[in-house]
Amino acid sequence: MHQHEPHRVRTLTLTAVLHGFTHLYHVALLPLYLQIQQDLQLASIEKATLLVTIMFGAYFIPSYPMGVMADRFSKKKLLALGLLINGAGFVALSFSPSYAWAIVSIIIAGFGGSFYHPAATALVARLFPEARGKALGWAGVGASFGFFLGPLYCGWRAVATASWRAPICEIGVIGCVVAGLFYFLADDDTTDASHETARAPERAAEVPSLVGLVRSEPLFGTGSLWALFLGASFALSLRDFTGSAMGTSASLFLQNAHHYSPKAAGLALSWIFVASAISNPLFGRLSDRGRTGWATFLLITAAMLVAAFPRVPLPWKGPVLLTYGLFFMATYPITEAALMEAVPDRIRGRVFGLFITIGGLVGNLSHWAVGEWVHRLGPRAAQPNSYLPLYTTLTLMLLTGILGLPCLKALKQREGLAGEHEKPHLTDLMEPAATP
Repeated sequence: MHQHEPHRVRTLTLTAVLHGFTHLYHVALLPLYLQIQQDLQLASIEKATLLVTIMFGAYFIPSYPMGVMADRFSKKKLLALGLLINGAGFVALSFSPSYAWAIVSIIIAGFGGSFYHPAATALVARLFPEARGKALGWAGVGASFGFFLGPLYCGWRAVATASWRAPICEIGVIGCVVAGLFYFLADDDTTDASHETARAPERAAEVPSLVGLVRSEPLFGTGSLWALFLGASFALSLRDFTGSAMGTSASLFLQNAHHYSPKAAGLALSWIFVASAISNPLFGRLSDRGRTGWATFLLITAAMLVAAFPRVPLPWKGPVLLTYGLFFMATYPITEAALMEAVPDRIRGRVFGLFITIGGLVGNLSHWAVGEWVHRLGPRAAQPNSYLPLYTTLTLMLLTGILGLPCLKALKQREGLAGEHEKPHLTDLMEPAATP
């Protein structure tokens, strides 16, 4: 049995729970756009969708500094504090008397969410060096449940209470409670003695101060490495744009063109994410034997389903969203594992922070952009065929995202990490490993 197997599995499980709350907050507003517009007396729908874009801006902009902190300080404390701030922002949002107050609240919530991914991804990658795709896939199960429950719960409670404010307050309070439980139940980051020995000179040189945070080791030593990293980040940001746009566009498409209620729209959106609880660990594990091939297959299949969504009969829209989510969501643990394997452990937090800053800022312009697109349709927003150009554009963007995969592979080769697999595969992360 691995020396730290109980610690590793417990930490992975708790991290998955936080992953769920992080992404539950990301999709909570999707079925509520029309109610928010009416309650806050907004002139147009894109002001409601802009709230999600603003939240993601606040979520992604601090990601690199959060990555620096994740490389230096307790990941447990960063994760607990982040969820506490995230939940508090949603509580404040639920009491917003004006649009300006809502913007401030959603910025606070987004900032709290920025703590999660740099710390959690680097932590999981370090704990499971022999099966990173599979481990990140299991962490992704938490995100799947968060993505699934967010629109489902908020849409249902908004109809039951005739207000968008009640579900937003409730999920905010629950998140604050879970942050406290995580702080008291989770373990601080620990690693094998071999890792600690190898990192001892680095730790001796680290100074936990503001100066140390600013004057960090450069991420990449050559322009070609920077070009590969930035190319991968931008290409995959187009994948992120499509992924974010699918939630917002499907909500508005189904409510405007097919007269769905917020409850029905929330249920339909939840279909995108429910199957990913299976596909994330499944394809993550398969990708441990070939990242690029599996990611390419998943992206092409997801793109075909994006193109099909507005064209299939109404009874098939839910199943198409479910199948799309099955393939699309599984690309995330694969590309995250590929990125973590392409760079040394000591800079993974910062690299991932910069990666999601670039991808997030580009990708999550989609919420505002889709709202603006639908606003410009005017009366034609009630006609299903009016959405065909939008989904064609999203399909092409998703296919373009495939170009990021060879960039990550080349980055790994040039960093000299092409053979980096410290240990053989685990047969099952959730069971004790055999003693070597």
